[in-house]
Amino acid sequence: MNESERKQALRIRTKRFAGQVVRLFVKLDRRREEISILGKQMIRSGTSVGANYREASRARSDAEFIAKIELCVQEADETQYWLELLNEDCGISTDLTQPLWHEADELISIFITMSKNTKKRRAEEK
Repeated sequence: MNESERKQALRIRTKRFAGQVVRLFVKLDRRREEISILGKQMIRSGTSVGANYREASRARSDAEFIAKIELCVQEADETQYWLELLNEDCGISTDLTQPLWHEADELISIFITMSKNTKKRRAEEK
């Protein structure tokens, strides 16, 4: 798989992740205020992962790319936090939260690797 195909695959994957977050949000009983609040936070951070990846893929410089990719890491990690709270404190089933939590974890690993590789390449070029 060449670089262009990898970028496209990750764009698709992050968009799919956002869709899964939206579908979980729709399933939540938002009549419970705490679930409504945490769910809205989860949907905000979970959908921003893909949006920030798209911005990163169009970065004009390595510094801009690194900043956006690291923002993807932060948003995916934040999504995990909201999923944990929904599960642990609101009784939302792990059957619903764990698949998303694991996908966020994999995305975090990918984004961290991308950031490290870009930083390493930049250091070698200097």
